[in-house]
Amino acid sequence: MNNINWTVSDPYVFQTLQAVVGKPVVVQTERGSVRGTLKQVVPDHIVVESGGNSFYIRTQQIIWVVPNPQLVPE
Repeated sequence: MNNINWTVSDPYVFQTLQAVVGKPVVVQTERGSVRGTLKQVVPDHIVVESGGNSFYIRTQQIIWVVPNPQLVPE
């Protein structure tokens, strides 16, 4: 069986994102923002579900994340 060794580029962001899995988030990337539910966090990407679609966002492309965006005015 193959062993995969992951390197987390920003362990603090990774750990923080793991704490909000299943909750609503807004994720700002270099290409724009995605608002939805954080479904999965792995070392190299996250999955945000929005409007019935899954968005796979590379961790290195994330500029900022706002957990619980309903608390933030649009």
